[in-house]
This record gives sequence, structure tokens and C-alpha cells, in this order.
Amino acid sequence: MLYVVKYSGPFGFIKPWTAVRDSETYSQQFLTPSILAGIERKLFPELLNSDFEIFKIKRHRLTYKQISQQQEQIQPRGWNARGKDRNRTYERPYAVLTRGVMVDPVLYLAFDNHKDAVRASEQHICLARNEDILYPDEEILEIDNEEFDSNDELFYGFELILEKNDKSFLVGYNRMDENRPMYGWLKIVGNPVKNAFK
Repeated sequence: MLYVVKYSGPFGFIKPWTAVRDSETYSQQFLTPSILAGIERKLFPELLNSDFEIFKIKRHRLTYKQISQQQEQIQPRGWNARGKDRNRTYERPYAVLTRGVMVDPVLYLAFDNHKDAVRASEQHICLARNEDILYPDEEILEIDNEEFDSNDELFYGFELILEKNDKSFLVGYNRMDENRPMYGWLKIVGNPVKNAFK
């Protein structure tokens, strides 16, 4: 049995695992293991000092209306030196990145016990940046795993299944665990990107 909490908001940003020095970086359409672990630790802070695992979120599903391209001005962390001796100057050049922001994202988080779902339903979450807040619905849905996978009218969207098999691909590196590669495969239920939400 799964206890599902629905989160929604006007927009959301997922940090891509590709280098920010790419000419264009787009938000990914799924939550990486590190983002799921971060959401879980926000909801359940007692897990902050535990190993890098996902303990309470058993399943998830993400959808949105569209991706809006946003430009962001950045500066590198380091400084560039120019000139010699007394004429030396230091500068940090500016660059512009184009990033994708999800419009009207909807995220379902599934837990295996009602107590965790109730606790999660009383809190907001953020996908990657603190200003991209998603708020919970009051209702907690009680369903089985099969319905979560087959009800494409209610639970449509993208879900990264966190396992390594012949369908898996690299989704990032875990900096909390000696840069260990993270793998998963993408489950798509129904039409994952909708033009209108109920």
C-alpha cells in the first residue's frame, strides 16, 4: 500500500547534472537520487546525519505544463589576474546561461506508511532552489503500487527508478559518497506533459 501526497506550484527548477559551463543547460524531466534525498531530508530532518540513501520516499511522479527558457547571469568562483606588478587587476567575468524552468509542476511523493505521508503533507518542498516552492494538497491518497503505475489519468508523468540494469543511464555523481556514479531508468506513465491540469 502507498500513501501519496500531491505537491504543486506555479513553477519549479531542477538543477541539471551537466556542467553549468555548457552553452545551454535544461532542467531535467525527472528527479535525481540526490534531489530526492534532499527533499526527504527537508521533510524528515532526523535523516540529515544518515548515509546517502532514500529511506522514506518509495515512489514519485513528476509532470508539468511546459518548460520556460530563462536567462541567468553568473560569475565563476575564481578570479582572473591581468597585468603585472603594480598594474595587476583581478576580475570575475560574467556569463549568461539559459536554463529551463517548469511551468505548473505537479509532483507526487509516495510513502509506505500513513504517518510519514501525514508529516510530509504538512510541509512545503523545493525542487532545487528555495524560491521554487511546491505546496501539498490536504488529501492523502491511499493506493497500491499497481494503481500508481497504471492510472495514467491521475499519476501521469516521469519517474526515475533508482536501480542499475540494462535500461539505466548515468544521472550524476554522488559528492557525498566519493563521487560514486548514480544510475536509474526513466518510467513514463501516460502523456507525461499536459497542457491543462484539473
